[in-house]
Amino acid sequence: ASPRRCCGASSPSGGEAGRRRRLPLGVVPIGAGRGLMATNDQVRALVRSHGDGDDAQFYAVAVQVAAKAARAGQSRFAQELRDLVDGFRASSTVQRGVATVVPVARPRGELAGLLSATYPDDRLADLTLAPPLRAAIERVLTEQRQRSFLGEYGLFPARRVLMTGPPGTGKTSTARAVAGELGLPLFAVRLDALITKYMGETAAKLRLVFDQLSEAHGVYLFDEVDALASERSLGNDVGEIRRVINSFLQFLEEDPSDSIVLAASNHPGLLDRAFFRRFDVTLDFDLPDDAGVRELIGERLARIRTSNLGWPRIMTAARGLSHAEIVIAAQNAAKQALLSGRSKVLTEDLVVALSERQRSAREE
Repeated sequence: ASPRRCCGASSPSGGEAGRRRRLPLGVVPIGAGRGLMATNDQVRALVRSHGDGDDAQFYAVAVQVAAKAARAGQSRFAQELRDLVDGFRASSTVQRGVATVVPVARPRGELAGLLSATYPDDRLADLTLAPPLRAAIERVLTEQRQRSFLGEYGLFPARRVLMTGPPGTGKTSTARAVAGELGLPLFAVRLDALITKYMGETAAKLRLVFDQLSEAHGVYLFDEVDALASERSLGNDVGEIRRVINSFLQFLEEDPSDSIVLAASNHPGLLDRAFFRRFDVTLDFDLPDDAGVRELIGERLARIRTSNLGWPRIMTAARGLSHAEIVIAAQNAAKQALLSGRSKVLTEDLVVALSERQRSAREE
């Protein structure tokens, strides 16, 4: 694309009067284009990252400027800027270099108590998922990877995802895989530190977290988000709880960043319908079926021999257990066999281990 041409200011000297100056892409004089200018914070971040030689942060802020321009109707400029960033990223080690992301994305100050940052290298192929669920997650990843292409048509990738299902069915593992697949840091929001008995403080902390979405591009996980709707034990009245929920939904809807928001709920029945409307995609995580149980156990016992396993008995013993519980049971069965001096895992080892997990689940 040809560089954007902008009119320069008239010079008082006769030779310069009325002369048009050609400015580099992204350098726009004050007042040229409503909503196009970067914010003061973004300009400072660009200058600081350039001075520090921090390419990853520089590109991240440039993408934020492009997103702001796109929302202001400057789609051509936004696309040109994204293409420039993508081109430079492709020719450098920044695109997927975790080591370059770490110092940029580490939460500081009060945010350090609200967010924990990790840099996973998990992959979707490592997860045991039902085919429709896997396809839905792959579509989210594809849209994110094709963000520039979709932008050419005024479309935006899905980035607000609600994950629902029983504990241990793979919601957190999926968040790690999404971050790993996209080469982004994973920020886990600590709701226990976020929620206080003073609702004004909770809303202020929510604002801090959502401001961070623009400051550090990444995947943000709000785990057990139903706590926002069910935390009545602190003595808060229903009206105050509603205000916090409304604040969360408002921040979510107005968030201008390109960061990905993943919210996980173990009890979707506690969530207001408004929660579901604010998300681009809802992913339903179920307990594993017989094929899933066999895949989970097979993967966990891949390094140890098994002896003509009786799968009907194993399936019966595993019914109703989550992915995490089945993996733990398979590990326990393998350890029991090895520590008993046997080189094979027997059907009985697995049935006993699964039954123990069933009892533990009932006691919780």
